[in-house]
Amino acid sequence: MATNKNAQLRYQVLDRCFSDFHRRFFIEDLLESINEKLQDLYGTEVSERQVRDDIKYMRDRVTYNAPIEAIPYQGRKCYYRYSDPDFSIFKNELSVEDLTKLRATIDMLGKYRSTSANGWLEEVVSSLEYRFGVKSNPENLISFDHNEQLIGLEYLSDIIDATVNHQTLDMSYRSYKGEERRVRFHPYFVKQYNARWFVFGLDEEFDRIMNMALDRIQSLNLSKVTFRSNEKIDFDSYFKDVIGVTIPNDDVKKEDIKLKFTPERFPYVVSKPLHHSQQTIEGEEYTITLSVKPTRELEQQLFSFGPDVEVISPPLYRAYIQKKIEKTMKKYLSAQIESNNEIEYFENFD
Repeated sequence: MATNKNAQLRYQVLDRCFSDFHRRFFIEDLLESINEKLQDLYGTEVSERQVRDDIKYMRDRVTYNAPIEAIPYQGRKCYYRYSDPDFSIFKNELSVEDLTKLRATIDMLGKYRSTSANGWLEEVVSSLEYRFGVKSNPENLISFDHNEQLIGLEYLSDIIDATVNHQTLDMSYRSYKGEERRVRFHPYFVKQYNARWFVFGLDEEFDRIMNMALDRIQSLNLSKVTFRSNEKIDFDSYFKDVIGVTIPNDDVKKEDIKLKFTPERFPYVVSKPLHHSQQTIEGEEYTITLSVKPTRELEQQLFSFGPDVEVISPPLYRAYIQKKIEKTMKKYLSAQIESNNEIEYFENFD
């Protein structure tokens, strides 16, 4: 861990000790409090001399100007606290309710902290724990759909850093067709969809916004080329007309797509809408509409429902899906099922 980050955590621990007027913190207690936290997360310790240097640094008028008192106790021994009970170098204005919500958030984020690809998240969670004195629950109570074996996760930390710090990237990228090329990329936005990670930004070769899947990146390095800022795309609304991460060309228009579901599937679609534009059609049983641009991800969603969904309109999109189904049926019709018993067996899973 970097020295400056280690120091910041030490100051946070000391700040809480100096603010605690219900206990006397002698130099040994301060040292123990700091080392307990450092050992817990990083397996490191500091010396008493380092703690005294930290106190001196916090007292300095140029840094924190902290009103730290050394109060004599039973002879030459002293304990330390702020002379002003309301002083803190880290103002914590969260309510008890806010802290409760923060603890739940840390619990959720903590489920990802152990993966090597998410070292940056370890620092975020640790900083929250120290900053607010909130520790994540060690029990394994929450699970997320997270594929730790996903290719490209090792690039996630560097891509997020480059996106936040406005740094240009040089990467080797392999398309889904297997074609590999060098890309000079200016990252603007990182998004997760369907357990995969994507970065959106300016591809210099084509001079337009492109979508790069992390699992197709072959190598990645920071470029010395000046970063070109995003001056065109508002990513708060960039995905509003699509399902997924594919943004069609401008000639692909938004459609009102009508879908009819089986009675068994319909309640699930209502409780978990496919898109924010989803509307239930009054007077037509088990039918909804989506106002979206057709994309591969929409198509994948529809086929994931199998026979539980029917595309009603528009006619051209219905015909497109119908052709896809017919091509799939040809593959299955060529294989003969030996007996009706096998069909009945698999129907038990419906």
